[in-house]
Amino acid sequence: MPFSNRTPINLQSIIDASDNGFVVIDKDYNIVAANNAYCASYGIDSEEIIGHKCHQVSHHSDVPCHLNGEDCPHKKVFETKAPHQVLHIHYDHNNEEEHVRIKGSPVYGTDGELYLGEAVFPIAKSDELGCDKQRMLGTSPAFLACIEEMSGAASSDIPILLNGESGVGKELAAKFIHNKSSRKANPFISIDCTSISEGIFESELFGHERGAFTGCVGRRHGLIESAENGTLFLDEIGEVPLALQGRLLRALETGFYRRLGGREDLHVDVRIICATHNNLRKMVEQGTFRADLYYRIAGISITIPPLRERRSDITPLVKAMLEKTKSHNGSAGRVSEEALEILQHYDYPGNIRELYNILQKAVAVSTGGLVTAEQLQLNNFSNVYINPLADRRKGSRDPKANVPSTNRSLTDVEATHIESLLHQHDGHRAKVAEELCISERTLYRKLKQYNLQGVGKNRM
Repeated sequence: MPFSNRTPINLQSIIDASDNGFVVIDKDYNIVAANNAYCASYGIDSEEIIGHKCHQVSHHSDVPCHLNGEDCPHKKVFETKAPHQVLHIHYDHNNEEEHVRIKGSPVYGTDGELYLGEAVFPIAKSDELGCDKQRMLGTSPAFLACIEEMSGAASSDIPILLNGESGVGKELAAKFIHNKSSRKANPFISIDCTSISEGIFESELFGHERGAFTGCVGRRHGLIESAENGTLFLDEIGEVPLALQGRLLRALETGFYRRLGGREDLHVDVRIICATHNNLRKMVEQGTFRADLYYRIAGISITIPPLRERRSDITPLVKAMLEKTKSHNGSAGRVSEEALEILQHYDYPGNIRELYNILQKAVAVSTGGLVTAEQLQLNNFSNVYINPLADRRKGSRDPKANVPSTNRSLTDVEATHIESLLHQHDGHRAKVAEELCISERTLYRKLKQYNLQGVGKNRM
């Protein structure tokens, strides 16, 4: 018996068969059908949701999302009559942000009228992006794509390599992956490979037995053992000495290791996440990083975008940071429109960490916590702090005024500047790092890069 073009099927029963949220929307943004999963996500009974505007339900907005500058699947599907996928932030029934992927598809009624069929695939809840003190925040396409990539990678035990410039939040990203994984109830152990000297690296990572070295009076468990059944995060893996990379590789490949001074093989079950600001492929070519170790840790390689590639996130980041930054009188920080405009156009070589440091300093010298343009100190790493507002107020000016008089490279200029600051601050690295708006860890790497470890009194 041939199939009829008008096979009687109940629409509600079809969409309720999906475990993910699914909703059907007409040309005027009205919801005409929604499955149980969708209604549960947004806290509206199935009997009440019909007739609601889709943007009111999922975005808590009175206008469609394209009027707020977002990529709107409704607008695209009705314009092109073709499927369209987007990454969005929705708000659940508790008004909490949720990162989702939306797949919009054209759906036709029996009379040929076009509707939008919208499938909603959850990526991450807001509480999975960090705690109140530190949270990954953003709505830019680059940020949302990165969150989705990390969320997908979290579902397996394959080693992950996080690439990104200093200050982009690689440790927060590693914690997010851990919290999305099946190991989230177990430890997350972080190792900063730049802060552990070669002489004690093995002891810190693998532990040691009594008498393993002079002054060793007892057994110590290593950090790898502390991460049992959880996640071991190796930050700045490129800083691990070449001589130790072979032993690290064996432990990562087999799960077996020995404590320093021990004779017994121990086994550990951990998920490995590594991070680096270096180009490890180039280091492999130069012979400073083992190729076999690189291929072991880079099962999934994810690049975290720098702040300059997600400028639409700067304003919400500034406001979120200022809410947690108190002025000298105890009030929360605020920012003027002019200062916010400057912050939106700065390139942030130190990324989110630098943005936070800039705001902290500005609030500290502000009146009543209001950050104005005059209080911003933005570092261009080329000898002086700059204030873009001051340049703008000069009116017409020589475009070559800030161009160095020599053909020195930026790295040469930066090395000279750091050396000058070390002498100026008598080798006090914490003060130098603060003036450069970078962390002491980043400064330590730069001192090694430019061979400046011995400059000044070399005090931390």
